Amino acid sequence: MNKFKKKKILVTGSSGFIGSHISDFLDDLGYDVILFDLIPSKYKRKTQKEIIGDIVNFENVNKAVKGCSFVYHFAAQADIDISGIDPVETIQTNIIGTQNILEAAKQHNVARVLFASTIYVYSELGSFYRVSKQACEKIIEEYQKEYDLNYTILRYGSIYGPRANEFNTINNMLMQGLKNKKIVRRGDGEEIREYIHVKDAAQLSLNALDERYINKHLIITGNQQIKIKELLTMIKEIFQGEIEIEFNHDVELHHYEITPYNYKPNSAKKITPDSYYDMGQGLMDLIFDLEALLYKQKTSNKVSLRKRKK
Repeated sequence: MNKFKKKKILVTGSSGFIGSHISDFLDDLGYDVILFDLIPSKYKRKTQKEIIGDIVNFENVNKAVKGCSFVYHFAAQADIDISGIDPVETIQTNIIGTQNILEAAKQHNVARVLFASTIYVYSELGSFYRVSKQACEKIIEEYQKEYDLNYTILRYGSIYGPRANEFNTINNMLMQGLKNKKIVRRGDGEEIREYIHVKDAAQLSLNALDERYINKHLIITGNQQIKIKELLTMIKEIFQGEIEIEFNHDVELHHYEITPYNYKPNSAKKITPDSYYDMGQGLMDLIFDLEALLYKQKTSNKVSLRKRKK
């Protein structure tokens, strides 16, 4: 990948969970990184240029893509539950936004678009989020056939780690534990996941720039399977038993239990890191980060309250 150094790379969704970490990795390796998102990134470095814009707005996208050799496209509505509530916003953001990226990439002769998809494309679950990602994959494949626009599709599994969104499963569990001393989980805990730390996922996403992955579909998940109830037991032990675990046996309408695989899109090669973050250590690090965040929020609230009293 050394020959790609100093190439300009656009990262959409750069203020988000995976996008911000990939932006850091690219920057560390000397790439000219352009951030693109609706809101400024809290993680922006001085060496990175940032463009505030909307992927649904083609003019915004076209200006951002100009001069770039590669595009990592992570901007999306990624909350499965919200996608079921608001399919219009999900379809506009995920499908129209992706089409704008592809059209701009075609016009500016981008070497490759690396697209953040999901293992939910193998499923009939995942609501309109899954549907939008399936549609995007097909549109991307068609752009390659019609216009020779190269791609790499990255199908992510369950990711955890710092900077996660509020709806991220592990992030949500740990915040419940810290705030309420109790974690409530929908389902019976028998669901199986292959969690991967976000930094491991970012490294594999960076590896995907290799030419052997041109016009390929990759699965990015963890090395080991774990049941949710086993994960919660681990979390309880980390909290030294001082939290309560409760299972709400309501059916998970949009989430798979053991495997998402009941639909066949184009086949993909699974890639996993040779060395990876230990999950116990990853959870500990994340708890310390969330504790610091909660402390900062409480301190900020106290300052705001004192100002109002004055």
